[in-house]
Amino acid sequence: MSFDFNIPLSVRDLVKSGGINQYVVQDVLSVRQLGSQISGFRTALRSKGPLCILEHFDTPYSVLYHFQSAEAALKEETLELLVQAVSRLSSALPAQLDDASLDSAQRRDLLNAVKMSCFLLSKLAESFENDAYKPGIIAATSKGSKKVKSKGSAGFDWESEREGVLQAFIQLLQLDIRRLWNMSLVEEEFTSCVTCCCYKLLENPAINQVKSKGTRDGVIHLLGVLVKKYNHLLGASVKIIQLLQHFEHLAPVCVQAVSLWVSEYGVRSIVGEVMREIGQKSPEELSREGSGVRAYATFLTELAACIPAAMLPSISVLLDHLDGESYTMRMAVLEVMGEMVSQVLSGEELEESGRDARDQFLDTLQEHLHDTNSFVRSRMLQTFTRIVNKKALPLARFRDVLTLTVGRLVDKSVNVCKNAIQLLAAFMANNPFTWKLSSADLKAPLQKEVDKLKEMKNKAKEKTPVAVIEAWELWEAMEPELLQTVLSELQKGREEREGEEEREEETALAAAENIANLLRNNKYRQAVSLTLACMKKFPEDDLFIVSGEGGEEEEEEEEEENEEDKPTEEAVMAVMALIFKGPEKSSFKAPLSAPTGSQSGDSGGVDTGRPLDPSLSSSEPGDPSAATELLSKQEMLVQYLRDTHDFAVKIEEAIAVISTMLYWKTTSVVQEAIDFFVTVSEFGVSQALVGVRRMLPLVWSKDAGVKEAVVEAYRRLYLNPAGDSQRAKAQSLVQNLSMLMVDASLGTIECLEEIIFDFFQKKELPSAVLQLLWERFTGKLSSSSLERRAAVLLLGMAARAEREIVFSNLDTLVSVGLGEKVQEDYQLARDTCITIGKIADSGKPKAGKSSKPFRLPQDHQLFTCLTDAITAGLLSQDLYWLSFSEHAVSLLYRLSESPDRTCAHILRRCSALLLEELSKEGEASSQSDNSLEEKDLSQSQPSVSGSLPSYLLSHLLSLVGCVGFHQVEHLEKSVSAELRRRRVEREEQAEERGGRGKAGAVTRRKSKAGDDTLDEEMGLVGASAEDTEAELIRRICETELLSGEQMLSSFVPLILQVCNNPGKYSDPQLTTTACLALSKYMMISSEFCDSHLRLLFTMLEKSALPSVRSNTVIALGDLTIRFPNLIEPWTPHLYARLRDSAPSVRKTAVIVMTHLILKDMVKVKGQVSEMAVLLMDSEQEIMALAFNFFNELAAKDNAIYNLLPDIISRLSDPENGVEEEPFHTIMKQLFSYITKDKQTESLVEKLCQRFRTARTERQWRDLAYCLSLLSFGERGLRKMQENFECFGDKLGEEAVYQSFIATMGKMRRGAKPEIKVLVDEFEHKLTACHTRGMENLDPGESQPAPTSTPASKPDKRGARGVRSQALSTQNRNDDSDFVTPRPRPTRKPAPRRQRAAITFSSDEESEGEDEESAGEVEVESDTPKVQTPIQRSSRRTRTKQ
Repeated sequence: MSFDFNIPLSVRDLVKSGGINQYVVQDVLSVRQLGSQISGFRTALRSKGPLCILEHFDTPYSVLYHFQSAEAALKEETLELLVQAVSRLSSALPAQLDDASLDSAQRRDLLNAVKMSCFLLSKLAESFENDAYKPGIIAATSKGSKKVKSKGSAGFDWESEREGVLQAFIQLLQLDIRRLWNMSLVEEEFTSCVTCCCYKLLENPAINQVKSKGTRDGVIHLLGVLVKKYNHLLGASVKIIQLLQHFEHLAPVCVQAVSLWVSEYGVRSIVGEVMREIGQKSPEELSREGSGVRAYATFLTELAACIPAAMLPSISVLLDHLDGESYTMRMAVLEVMGEMVSQVLSGEELEESGRDARDQFLDTLQEHLHDTNSFVRSRMLQTFTRIVNKKALPLARFRDVLTLTVGRLVDKSVNVCKNAIQLLAAFMANNPFTWKLSSADLKAPLQKEVDKLKEMKNKAKEKTPVAVIEAWELWEAMEPELLQTVLSELQKGREEREGEEEREEETALAAAENIANLLRNNKYRQAVSLTLACMKKFPEDDLFIVSGEGGEEEEEEEEEENEEDKPTEEAVMAVMALIFKGPEKSSFKAPLSAPTGSQSGDSGGVDTGRPLDPSLSSSEPGDPSAATELLSKQEMLVQYLRDTHDFAVKIEEAIAVISTMLYWKTTSVVQEAIDFFVTVSEFGVSQALVGVRRMLPLVWSKDAGVKEAVVEAYRRLYLNPAGDSQRAKAQSLVQNLSMLMVDASLGTIECLEEIIFDFFQKKELPSAVLQLLWERFTGKLSSSSLERRAAVLLLGMAARAEREIVFSNLDTLVSVGLGEKVQEDYQLARDTCITIGKIADSGKPKAGKSSKPFRLPQDHQLFTCLTDAITAGLLSQDLYWLSFSEHAVSLLYRLSESPDRTCAHILRRCSALLLEELSKEGEASSQSDNSLEEKDLSQSQPSVSGSLPSYLLSHLLSLVGCVGFHQVEHLEKSVSAELRRRRVEREEQAEERGGRGKAGAVTRRKSKAGDDTLDEEMGLVGASAEDTEAELIRRICETELLSGEQMLSSFVPLILQVCNNPGKYSDPQLTTTACLALSKYMMISSEFCDSHLRLLFTMLEKSALPSVRSNTVIALGDLTIRFPNLIEPWTPHLYARLRDSAPSVRKTAVIVMTHLILKDMVKVKGQVSEMAVLLMDSEQEIMALAFNFFNELAAKDNAIYNLLPDIISRLSDPENGVEEEPFHTIMKQLFSYITKDKQTESLVEKLCQRFRTARTERQWRDLAYCLSLLSFGERGLRKMQENFECFGDKLGEEAVYQSFIATMGKMRRGAKPEIKVLVDEFEHKLTACHTRGMENLDPGESQPAPTSTPASKPDKRGARGVRSQALSTQNRNDDSDFVTPRPRPTRKPAPRRQRAAITFSSDEESEGEDEESAGEVEVESDTPKVQTPIQRSSRRTRTKQ
């Protein structure tokens, strides 16, 4: 059987005639014949083995040929037989290949069998894959049918059979079957036959699923064998690119394949080939490929994470993509660099080339932190985060990368900001400096070490030798030449040297220094001549007498030579050696330098820094190498501290920016900011507490994720105590919680209460914590007053979760906090009242249940202690008594059965005390002989009428105001609720009694069926009773509380006297307290409020104290809610406070007006322009409040849109407006809220029509500028064309014309061609009008009217001080300006009449309003016209000093 089997390109090619000895299928069996022939093939395989394929090839080929029409059982049986044939062939081949007697015919048969078996099995596998894949695509929409499609009739599962096919191929191809081919060159067709099957399997979309893991691994290993042994490297690299281009889901599979080929099969070159193929893609081609680019990017990124070292040599082929348009490829290449830096190019053991590559990569990454695409910037921040987390960023790069990251915090992209925060947190968590990063704490150590370094450098300049070469080494180098010079000098006659001996040296030491310097400068002849002269001049000096280890004979010979004046060359050389390098042993009293040679190692005479003075050279110079090492260490320490300090400063700069992100609308950014502050707090950054406190209000966030993040942040910060024992942990935890309470405001404490309540509710705080809190509060544990107050507040927070914590220890709270020592700490007493008040809060009845309110007995110890504490503290000058008394009165009204009696008793006792003090003062003044003592008293303590200290009266008025306010609150909340409860209880009892007499009541119900049914349907059954109760409460407030018989009414004259005479009662605290007391009294009765509104607004307008004006604004806000009809005519004067000279008053006014406007308690009119002016306020906090107001107002439909025209008119008014630059800034912000097309079109029309009424060129410019801020389309353009006559004559003004041109330019961008034509026509029309107007304009007409120049108007902001004048006598007597306006009609529109004038010095309402708005009288349905009961706790501020 002599033939060659050539693998065809197509299955059907084998039927065609072939070449010489080429195998051709002679007869393709029909479908009917396949069954019997398959049985014969099975029998032959059993008997003859795998070589039977040579005879029975046509049978499985026929099945393959008729695959679509053949029965499934035959196909499955054929597949099974072929797998067996390949497996048996794999088992038989090794022995036959090693057989030396194997001839060429046998080798040909084996090769044909291998090729036939592999061809049939691979093509049959492809057919099965196609058959299983296509139905899966078609039936993808039908649920549950996909899995059934791949199974045959007998339960055949192709997904499981694929693994067997692949394992058979791997087992065969791992053998060295290349010896079957001539020259061991495997033909490409054979390799392609197997690889096509592999790639076909990879195209299945389910290859990424877990269930396909066996198939996926088998394909990858089979391809690895082909790449390694069968020369498939180039083909595999090209095929990978094709798969990535067309099948995006294969990117992770290709990464797994390449990384496995590199790691297990050692084929590293394929990485370079694939990268080269991707690098050769042109940017234009990549811009057209969508999924392909994403697949390339994913492949490169994931491959770099697996085998970055293999990719490093070929990274240069990808660098061109950094300049391409595809940001996806830029991100991929940059991420590859990042992985190489973090995994390969890190550590201190890098070679120079590796460091250079790392620096280049880091430079590129830093550059792309400023990439034009936000996705690239975001990805670079993520890359640096991974680098920092793996500690691969060099320390020298920390500062640069940190600076760039802080700059990205203000990026316009939210994702970039979020990733910048993550990178900063990574910097903190992986910083190489210290665990506590506080610039304030690091500054002092840094300065100390810098000073120490300077000192060490100064010492080094004095002591450190300059020369590095030792003196004895220099001497040995110069000795031969110097000896020749000595000999030549000695040969000269004495007469020849006389001229050179004229120079006289004063001392031998000076001569020795000159000789040494001459030797150092290589002036040997002069040095020898000077030495000879000095030997003659100083024969007795030790410097010029040679003494050594020789005996007396040498000394005698030397003396004889000296006497004969014939020195020898040895003597001269010895003297110069002694001078230059010092003696070998310290035998002189004053050596020139330290010993040299091996014993000392010093530089000897070469040390120019060491003097030759014996007195200075007696100390040891020390080891210079050790000094240099110490200096180097100190420099490193200073650099380390400087880097640490700079790092801490940068982190603190970032904190200031990130703290503003806590209130962004993006939840992910807020959560990242919260996590960042937790991280920096753990590292002790001083500014971190700002962010930790600032995040507290987020506990009220409506976003559950943000709220949970805040609670989790505080859990991490404060619920992870350190300690060995349970008590130690509890002490640490209590200390952490107490630190939160220090210097916390009321709002902060409320937020903390919500968080700590959550901790107690979830049982996250052990019982030992409560025990320690009680021990701190009672004083069993030594603690400061701050810690005691924090403990009692924390106990109150815990009482919200469990009422018994406080209720069971009520006597302890009263005795410790309100007992005999209450006067020592009124803050503790106040906080104790707050904690006890939690009993009443926890005792609130649940909705739908009728239960008695929680009250303590009237004779309870609590009320006695409170009465005594309030009365005793009245005469105290403690600043905290006022706040204590307010909370004490509130507690009385919440827990006492008869709080009005108790408070009346307190007021009587306090009044008696004041009268007693007044009588004492009177007696003391009558007994004095002169007024000197009175003068001293008045200087030491402000007094009222020269007799009573003002603080006493201030205390009394504060107490009176609190009692009055809480009395009204008690009536409208507690009494009203009790009346309702009793009524409901009576009705329930009546129903019970009616049920028992149900039979007798049938006839009565029938007789009243008509009226009762109607009332029930309309919900009026209980309405009449509730109205009666409300009317009763109102009547009591109006007619009884302030009548002459009540205790409260007796203090009205005193309050009015203080408020009406600010000149006489000039104490700021007294004036403020009296103002608050008056406003609280006005909350009681509408009649009393109406009669004293004029006085309250007078104080608001003319008081010189900002505290009075601020508190009055707050009081008027409450009065507006309670009596809206009375306050409504005075609303303009509330707006006037928005331009107050004091920032505190402006801040209070903007908060109050924001609350009133957003709650629809004030009609929003054009006066809201005063709020717009605050958008440019000098105080950042006020500016932020104004921004917040307009953001909230914009949430209401059409609110900003309706107000814009009036705001524009007021702000551009020449008399009361603002300058042009602030006007532009304000308008940019307001127009940003106009987003609807209809609003834009309507505004275009309104603004164009306003040109008719504009009186000045400034107003023309402002209107034109506002038009340029709008983005409108064709309809807006037509509106502008229709109203062209309104502004056509104003186009001569250059600024107006430029604004219209800018508007047209904005419309032209992105417009359709037909719209551009309209824009061009209209622009030509504008230009024509502008040119014609400029030509016809006379020189005299170009000047604006002098009466309307905005530059001449005074600065309203600078004139604020004039509006807040003190209440002088003249101001009080002249009250003609304060006329109470008549109330507006509420039912019918009143006839048109002139409104009563209300003029104030700060009234900035425009006098030149349009006639329509001036004469218009509307029924303000938006403003409530009924008295509003008090249903909330007062948020009135404490009396400001």
